[in-house]
Amino acid sequence: MRRIDAIAIIAEVADASNALIVCNLGYPSRELFSVRDRPENFYMLGSMGLASSIALGLSLSLPDRRVVAIDGDGAVLMNLGTLATIASFAPTNYLLVVLDNRVYGSTGCQPTCTSRCTDLAAVARGAGVRDVRVVTSEEELRMSLSGSGVVVATVEPGNADVPVIPLSPEGILSRFMERASPRMRRS
Repeated sequence: MRRIDAIAIIAEVADASNALIVCNLGYPSRELFSVRDRPENFYMLGSMGLASSIALGLSLSLPDRRVVAIDGDGAVLMNLGTLATIASFAPTNYLLVVLDNRVYGSTGCQPTCTSRCTDLAAVARGAGVRDVRVVTSEEELRMSLSGSGVVVATVEPGNADVPVIPLSPEGILSRFMERASPRMRRS
């Protein structure tokens, strides 16, 4: 499964439930923007490894809103502590989808530790996450997106040929905050 196809599926399912998406920086954000841009998407332009933590904070502060984090294996490896925090709070409105392509895709596809021996699903379980699923196909991915916890989706290495996101960081934040705000959801 190509990463951009996995992202399209995640975006489609999130859009159907009006979920917020926080997406890893680099090509994953660019691919999300190209397949389904919407104000409810927060595109990370920096802070590698923190998409899952930011999304977790949103899910805890907005318990009536579904929040999906899209992260890569390299980013999760940079912030493994997030898995223990996710396990500790275990919000039912939160889902972390790790797109494991076994490389640092945005910097030239250098191998990550998941290409050798690290099993992120086992790490998540070891951190205490109760609901961890591993998927390898588009159908399995689609079926895994309704729950909470962590989904590790195996995807092919490589980046789609997509343009740079034409929004400013301030613009991304402003429109996302409008849609994420509980006050705005009531209107």
